[in-house]
Amino acid sequence: MSPHSLTATPDRTIRDAAEIMQRMDTGFLPIGENDRLVGTVTDRDIVVKGIAKDKTADSPLRDVMSTDVLFCYDDQEVAEVARNMGECQVRRMPVVDRDKRLVGVISLGDLSAHGDPSAAGVALEDISA
Repeated sequence: MSPHSLTATPDRTIRDAAEIMQRMDTGFLPIGENDRLVGTVTDRDIVVKGIAKDKTADSPLRDVMSTDVLFCYDDQEVAEVARNMGECQVRRMPVVDRDKRLVGVISLGDLSAHGDPSAAGVALEDISA
């Protein structure tokens, strides 16, 4: 996983999120509030739920973020995480500790480069289906 120290709050703007994503060279940003993960926003969310629905760059992230947060625990087996990513058809997933505090983000690239490349391949196959 990649340690992920940056989060945004739901009241930050779409512009703020886009600028953070650009700086971090990512298309994914966890949304936190009161020390808890409350959502995520992707570059796709900004386009599909924002621009396509006439939201402005100054609209709050709560208007475009996904609140149905899929996550995994930092002590889960890599193969199980890869399987869940494939079943849920997601390329990135927040990683939380058992107190549900964000500790990182795992991506297909992380699985491939540092985990089990075959598990990453199975996950990608399921995501693409």
